[in-house]
Amino acid sequence: MRTGIIIQARMTSTRLPGKVMLELCGRPVLKQLIERLKYSKNQIPIIIATTDNETDNIIADFAEQESLGLFRGSEKDVLSRYYLAAKKYELDTVVRITSDCPLYDPFVLDEMLELFKKEKDLDYLSNTLNNRTYPRGLDTEIFTFAALEKSYCEARDADCREHVTPYIYRNMDKFKLKEYLSPENHSDLRWTLDTREDYKLIKIIYQNLYDKNADHFFIYQEILEGYQTHPEWKEINATIEQKKVNYGGEMQ
Repeated sequence: MRTGIIIQARMTSTRLPGKVMLELCGRPVLKQLIERLKYSKNQIPIIIATTDNETDNIIADFAEQESLGLFRGSEKDVLSRYYLAAKKYELDTVVRITSDCPLYDPFVLDEMLELFKKEKDLDYLSNTLNNRTYPRGLDTEIFTFAALEKSYCEARDADCREHVTPYIYRNMDKFKLKEYLSPENHSDLRWTLDTREDYKLIKIIYQNLYDKNADHFFIYQEILEGYQTHPEWKEINATIEQKKVNYGGEMQ
């Protein structure tokens, strides 16, 4: 069974254009995310799925420089972009992570992959369904290629095409789904990058916790401890509302 991480990325995000290439402690946001994913014990191939637009040449160049997988496709039909990327790289299991999550913790991915592999009849596993407990920015979806292909062939609604997985979780009679919850509820925390306020917060967290010379990365729990020391962090982007598509965020 071949598992791969597909990260959707584009430069024309509406609220914060070019966000994936903004600087965080001397590296682009996308680079920081990739470096954190490399700490996964599973050592999963990473594929960047960007658009055919010239504005996204910078992302394609980045993927090639980092020796990552690369697929370029439709800007609006992100479902087709995912499906064709997974097909190109012959994936059996797809991990979906968005490019605007530079605080992502690969330990969450490892735990979820272990569960997904254990429950062999699962089509879809997510920590973002009905009872979100993780901070926004640790969002993870894992699904079979078969479920992705079924969605690609059957989904007709525009938001199902733009956001990849709505067809799966809106058709529970066709797929076996499971939700993954953390022991504590920190769903009130926003660690995704979508606005200037988000960028301000994430930069502060990196400035406090990041050490480029360390042989480890700062983990989820260390960020939570940072909030205990700096309760003002929570106010920086507390008023930002996530764009909604039944569930989920802005099209990447």
